[in-house]
Amino acid sequence: MTIKLQTGLSPMISGGATASNTELSEPCSVCESRTLAPFMEVEGKLYLRCGTCQATLMAPGFYLSEQEERAVYQLHDNQPEDPGYRKFLSKLVGPLLAKLSPGAHGLDFGCGPGPALASMFEEAGHPMSVYDPFFSPEREVLNQAYDFVTCTEVVEHLHQPAQVFRQLDALVKPGGWLGIMTCFQNADDRFATWHYRRDPTHVVFYREETFAWLAAHFGWELEVPRKDVALFRKRA
Repeated sequence: MTIKLQTGLSPMISGGATASNTELSEPCSVCESRTLAPFMEVEGKLYLRCGTCQATLMAPGFYLSEQEERAVYQLHDNQPEDPGYRKFLSKLVGPLLAKLSPGAHGLDFGCGPGPALASMFEEAGHPMSVYDPFFSPEREVLNQAYDFVTCTEVVEHLHQPAQVFRQLDALVKPGGWLGIMTCFQNADDRFATWHYRRDPTHVVFYREETFAWLAAHFGWELEVPRKDVALFRKRA
């Protein structure tokens, strides 16, 4: 493994990239500020750190193509009835269920090929809609607002997270909830060997400070009930 810490503003961001031939010319994909700086080069890929929202980003020149992404996702075997997968999802389901009124209608945004999360909420008495650009692409469900929206293991894949967070804000009713689960990036000294970084479809890594910035930006109330879970309440 090749690891190189980046200390100054130099190379990155364009197609056909290498970690030494591109320029920092684009804004942060999360907060759209122009405060990106090189953070670390690992195995020929450059990662950037935003000075405003503290997100860590893979430089766009290293993203997989849509076809390559789809091939990786099709390897996932997340079955709705798998008890291990349900236990994993319960990190978000438990805290969010405690916030919901009986019969609240939810949307699982980025449900994947096996919508286990939607099944868990439906079993608890909450009707669910699902959306996934690869596996459940029916966009009609995006034409209404919901009492709650969930995104589990989704936001780290987003090539345009700022745009998607604006969409999520519109999908949540005033007073409703947005629940996000993703591995928080909080140990820079372990970033190069971190299992989450090694997934080639993971291009955005969020710190708790990143979610605090998003909450302030959108006027959401933020709770972090447990590791890797962020709950946002949209003010009524």
